[in-house]
Amino acid sequence: MQHIVILSGSGISAESGLPTFRDVGGLWQQYSVYDLASPDGWQANPALVLDFYNARRQQACQAQPNLAHRALAALEQNFKVSVITQNIDDLHERAGSNSVLHLHGEINKARSTSNPDLIYPLEGRNIQMGDTCEEGSQLRPHVVWFGEMVPEMERAAEICRQADHFLIVGTSLQVYPAAALIHDVPPGVPVTVIDPSEDLSVSGAHIIRKTACEGVPIWAAHLHDDTTD
Repeated sequence: MQHIVILSGSGISAESGLPTFRDVGGLWQQYSVYDLASPDGWQANPALVLDFYNARRQQACQAQPNLAHRALAALEQNFKVSVITQNIDDLHERAGSNSVLHLHGEINKARSTSNPDLIYPLEGRNIQMGDTCEEGSQLRPHVVWFGEMVPEMERAAEICRQADHFLIVGTSLQVYPAAALIHDVPPGVPVTVIDPSEDLSVSGAHIIRKTACEGVPIWAAHLHDDTTD
């Protein structure tokens, strides 16, 4: 069974109504991303950071998987499928994808500030100041902030090295180290990028200049046809 590996980014979730990080709008426009998503920001004002992620969590819980999420999940009927996502929402899982690796963490989980191995499901609940882990340390969002290591990178690279087809959707490949995963795809493996931008260019890749909801079903249909001929 052929192995399809997908690298997804914020563009796919944006079509479910979730704003990208730099488009969150509202009162958050008065803050920089480093105020809201960095270790320094957390140290300076943890209550502000918790409020920001609590608001994002509620948005994510209310959003629904879109046509692109569902089309990727449907591939599992005929292929082995691995999704590597830069997104912290659970829309891939709720669409039915069974193998999802979150590079940048998960909005619906909390973790200890003193022991990163202590991770707790939130099931939509907020994190408040004073909420602690079993060791007594304040809980924080289980997300990777600017300036922090991405602990799942090696696992993601290994998945990419096993790809028979590689799809990039919803990301402009500007965020590192995730963008470097394309270099772990074996030579000769077909690479497809779905992105509506006329400016995006990826060497050696087939580019479908459509949104995720438009392009993923088209690509999936062609993939099925190519592998059943």
